[in-house]
Parts: sequence; structure tokens; C-alpha cells
Amino acid sequence: MLPRRSALILPALALPGLPRAQAWKPAQPIRIVVPAAPGGTADISARLLAPFLQSHFALNCVVENRSGGGGTIGTMEMLRAPADGHTLLLGNIGPQAIAYSLFRNMPYKPADLLPIAGTVRGPNVLVVHPSVPAHTLPELVAHLKANPGKLSYGSPGVGQSPHLTGVWFNQATGTEAIHVPFRGAGPAAIELVAGNINYMWDNLTSGIQQIRAGRVRALAVSSAERNPQLPDVPAARETMPELANFEVNTWFGVFMPAATSPAIAEVMNDAMRQWHQTHEVQARWREMGGTSLYGSLEQFAGFVNNEIAKWGRVIQKEGLQMEVG
Repeated sequence: MLPRRSALILPALALPGLPRAQAWKPAQPIRIVVPAAPGGTADISARLLAPFLQSHFALNCVVENRSGGGGTIGTMEMLRAPADGHTLLLGNIGPQAIAYSLFRNMPYKPADLLPIAGTVRGPNVLVVHPSVPAHTLPELVAHLKANPGKLSYGSPGVGQSPHLTGVWFNQATGTEAIHVPFRGAGPAAIELVAGNINYMWDNLTSGIQQIRAGRVRALAVSSAERNPQLPDVPAARETMPELANFEVNTWFGVFMPAATSPAIAEVMNDAMRQWHQTHEVQARWREMGGTSLYGSLEQFAGFVNNEIAKWGRVIQKEGLQMEVG
């Protein structure tokens, strides 16, 4: 969890200036745009948040999936909406951090978005179809090297965290595989279970149910340490010397247009603070193997800016450049 200022744990009425900010209330239904297909962590986060906001503001709240373009299509959908507090983006590490350095023709820039609050963060997990003859990560690497360019790996889209995790993994291990992008983690997982792709780095928060059901086999997680929800699955960095510095955590959060007023932003951030404190949300993050990513407006903005800079360095070092598809 992001570090919290002491004021965040006080009752709402104790926060200086908050009663004035709370004077703003949405006047029409709220729309949460998800820049990915149904079934992934962004979609899960949005569908957890929507009923809470609906109850909190006593107004309808709908989730709208706009996938494609590595998350840029959905992001632009939110940016075209009026900055009046009625349209939110349930963004993520791909279109809100990685994309700025990866894509040459980005249709927006970081200054166009206002970070409101995070939802969840967690590692990616390397999963293979049961037909793949590998039960450990080193065995998969050996299989890939014996069959260069013959195996395929899926992702929720070009420029998303699982895609970049796969690129980094192949570069670090000296392996080759065919990248097959989908319009979200859900469709990619369906194709993996069906055996139409061989493996993928999936968000643990969305892929853990497939692992528990035995539909796919987990070989490693991308975080520095093992995840409590999968204690028998090693961290990738502990399996091979080539992966000693390998560490990726994906994340999700709410954004609004940069022109949104501070009063609206404060109200939405405080609503998400209350949402994070519900037993339902806390239990869901634990179940998914994720960690709450709540913080103040300033803290979440700082977190996002640090992620933009970190992935910019990684992408520049690797010389990766693409066009928005």
C-alpha cells in the first residue's frame, strides 16, 4: 500500500477543507471507461468500484469496455468526455505509464490525465498450457531454446505490462517466441486455456482463478518475492542467474481529465478511500493475490510519475519503439 499521510486515517470531517470539497456531487450517471476487454484486472476493479459509487452517490454507475491500441483507445474515450466528474478511466500501467515511451504516435500525454487513486497492484505470473513440457521456468527456457520462434505467448495488448514482461523475459534468457496480442487479459486467457497459445505472463490478480482450477500451470511470478497466494510458485529471479534483476509489478487506478476541478478530484479520491476500507474490497484483493494501492491525490500522482520514468528508462535501454495499433 502506498504510504499514507496521517490525515488519511482520520474521520472525513476532520480533514481541513474537505466539507467544502464535499459540496460537489455528481448530477448525472457516472461512467467508468475500461481500456481493456472484460475479464482482466482493470475490468474486475471497475466492476467492484461501480456498485460502490452507485450507492455512495445514489446515482447509476456503468462500466464501459473500450479495448484496443494498448489501452490508448479507452483512454482517449475518457479524455474526450467533459471534465465534469461524470467520466472516470480505470487505467493501468500500460496506457498510463509504459505507453508514453513505447509508442511513437501517442495521442495523449501524461499532463492530459489527472491521477485520482490506485485500485490494486500485484505481480504478473508466468503460466503455460498443460501441453507444454515444462514444469519449471528453466525447463521452459530450455524448451524455448530447443524450438526458437516456434512457441507463442499471449498478452492483453501491445504495450501492456504482460507484453513488456514477456519481452524482457525473452531478452534476459536469450529465447525467441511469437507474440500474440489480444484485446485484454480475458480473451488472452481464454486462448491459452484452449491451447491456441503456449504461454503468457498474466496479471496474477486476474489469472489466479485459472491457476487454482488447474486449467494452466504457473511457473513463476514476476515480483521480487513469492506471493502469499501461491507460496509454492517461485519468483522468476530465484530460478535462473539470468533473471537475478527481473522484477515487475503491474498496477491499476482511476484517472480523470486534467481539467477536472480540485473539488471533484478530492470527492472522488475520498470515495475511493472509503471503498478501499470495505471488507469486500480488502477480501477480493487478498483472494486475487494483490495489494491495495490507495493513496492521496498527491501520493498517487507521484507513484504514477515514478512509474512513467522507470519504464521510460527500461524501454530506452532496450531500444523498443512501436506504433499505436
